[in-house]
Amino acid sequence: MEELRTARRFLSAYGLRGHIDELDLHVLNEHTTLAEVEALLPLFEGQDVGLMSEAGLPAVADPGSELVALCHRRGIEVVPLVGPSSLMMALMGSGLNGQSFAFRGYIPAKTDERRAAIKELEKQSRALNQSQILIETPYRNDALLGDLLGVLSPSTRLCVAADLTLPTQFIRTLTVAQWRKAPATIGKRPCVFILLT
Repeated sequence: MEELRTARRFLSAYGLRGHIDELDLHVLNEHTTLAEVEALLPLFEGQDVGLMSEAGLPAVADPGSELVALCHRRGIEVVPLVGPSSLMMALMGSGLNGQSFAFRGYIPAKTDERRAAIKELEKQSRALNQSQILIETPYRNDALLGDLLGVLSPSTRLCVAADLTLPTQFIRTLTVAQWRKAPATIGKRPCVFILLT
C-alpha cells in the first residue's frame, strides 16, 4: 500500500474493523527501493499477501510492479483482483476508441517537454487511430489541460474524466475546438485525460 492511514481506513470500512492490528502492513510507494521490496519476501512464506493501491490498480500507474516481478522470479503465485479502475472507467465513458489504446501515464512536468510530449501523443493517435490515456498529479491538472488545449489540433477529441465513482464525477468528451470555447477548471481532483485524433 502507498499510505498506512488511508489503507487502514479502507480496510476498516470493508469489514476488518477491530482486526486491523492483526495485519502486518507495509508501505510500498514510489520511494521504496528494490532492496526494501526484496526485504518483503519473508512475508510470503506460507501466507497469502495482498498488494493494495490507494486509488487505482496496483502496478498500473501505481507502485507494485517490482514486487510482482519478484514474485514471478521466485515462483510465487500471483492472483490479480481488481475494483474500479479510473483508467478503464474513463475509457469506457469517453466514447473514444476502446479497441486500440495506450496508457501513457505521466508525461513530463516541465512545460516545453510536456507540450512536445502532447504533440507526439497526437501524432501517434493519428497514425494508429489509437486513444492515448494520460494522468497527472492533481495539482498539475489545470496546467496539463491548458497545454492540451493549446497544443492539440482543433478537431482532436479530448475526454476529461475526474472524480470517477464519486458524487462529483465529471466525464466529458469534446473536440479541442469545443473545449476552447468553454474551458473547464478541473482543480486538484483525480483525473484521467484521453485524446484521439
